[in-house]
Amino acid sequence: MSTASLDVVAIGNAIVDIIGRCDDAYLAKHGCAKGGMALVDEAKIQALYAGMGPGIEISGGSAANTAVGVASFGGKAAFIGKVADDDFGKVFAHDVKASGVAFGNAASPKRADGPGTSRSLILVTPDGERTMNTLLGISTEFTEADVDAKVVEAAKVVYLEGYLFDRPEAKAAFRRAAAIAAKAGRQVALTLSDAFCVDRHRAEFLSFIKSSVDILFANESEILALYETQNFDKAIANVKADTKLAALTRSGKGSVIVSHGETVTIPVHPVAKVVDTTGAGDLYAAGFLYGHTQGKDLTTSGKLGSLAAAEIISHVGARPEAKLADLAKKLNLG
Repeated sequence: MSTASLDVVAIGNAIVDIIGRCDDAYLAKHGCAKGGMALVDEAKIQALYAGMGPGIEISGGSAANTAVGVASFGGKAAFIGKVADDDFGKVFAHDVKASGVAFGNAASPKRADGPGTSRSLILVTPDGERTMNTLLGISTEFTEADVDAKVVEAAKVVYLEGYLFDRPEAKAAFRRAAAIAAKAGRQVALTLSDAFCVDRHRAEFLSFIKSSVDILFANESEILALYETQNFDKAIANVKADTKLAALTRSGKGSVIVSHGETVTIPVHPVAKVVDTTGAGDLYAAGFLYGHTQGKDLTTSGKLGSLAAAEIISHVGARPEAKLADLAKKLNLG
């Protein structure tokens, strides 16, 4: 097995996040389920965009957020996803590269015709809860051909975004990436992304997890949905049987890490005020994966995840405003 030149390569939807504020009444007016993620068409996203206040545009997508978080810790990260040859595609490519993440157009071809770059309109209510309305655009065309084998082989961990799992072509891409990683002696990580996503693909997710996944990330609602239970302890028992390593986040209750029969509970990192929960799970994964790829123990990796999640929920947007490496160093976690 050759030495890895990357810590993490993340594969997922390349999405430009448009983040704006609104109240609960605005969500109700437009039929948005507070705290959820809905796939919308061009007409719906335009209607929402027209009525919201000033927004912030930044490269996003769950897996891309995680890759940027790894880079902020000082890790070496890359991202594979598809953008179109449009203004939003240029925003995404420039922003993610400026964040220290490798993004190669060979694996993410741009084109002038066809669907535009994917966008997610993220509406943040005064309590910090985010409601996502996503236009998938060209991300839905991700296929096996878009998986850059050399990049996957170069990374210690390939991190797969559950949101991308909806189409057969994307599922085939996941299987190819996992096969490439396994052959190269690398690890495969999967984030379940969303409870509704789990409901759509439960059987296939379970099959893929059992056969190909080394590290599973999920929040409490996602892991309960996966095992069709309301009992978290039962879900833990099931995940112990199905995975080598799982990191399960529980919002204010912290996180639980399960590995080879060992269970570690990590408290939340304190934050003065929750401003926006966008990207909390993505950044938790970033911290955990950074620690894991640097050979840290489960507790330290979990604390790095909690630290990154706390930083991201303290301000608007899913990009760290502080250098995560500096925060980790102050806490002797780096």
